[in-house]
Amino acid sequence: MSSPEIVSLSWGRMAVKGAPSPYKDCKVWPGGSRAWDWRETGTEHRPGVQVADVQEVLDKGVDLLLIGRGMNMALQVPPSTVERVTATGVQVRVLQTEAAVAEYNRLARGGANVGGVFHSTC
Repeated sequence: MSSPEIVSLSWGRMAVKGAPSPYKDCKVWPGGSRAWDWRETGTEHRPGVQVADVQEVLDKGVDLLLIGRGMNMALQVPPSTVERVTATGVQVRVLQTEAAVAEYNRLARGGANVGGVFHSTC
């Protein structure tokens, strides 16, 4: 199963191949995607992305996780989140969202077992 391509990205909008409608923020993994609703885990820009935010993608068995911090990189990613992800054996890259999506798409097109969580505003 391949990771779906993110076909477009603009402020507040991400379209993922195979998804019925665009997302504001999203989670993607081999074979699927869904909206990333910060209210599910109480996420805010600070302290930022929690392990609970990425666990669903990790549970899909990815080898590499990309985290998009937003267009202006306002979303924080605490070192503790990165450490907990890497402790599971999954590589993680934290980038500005446009760069993260470009890297994700490049890897997905190459057949990598990649997933991501992406914030499309600030």
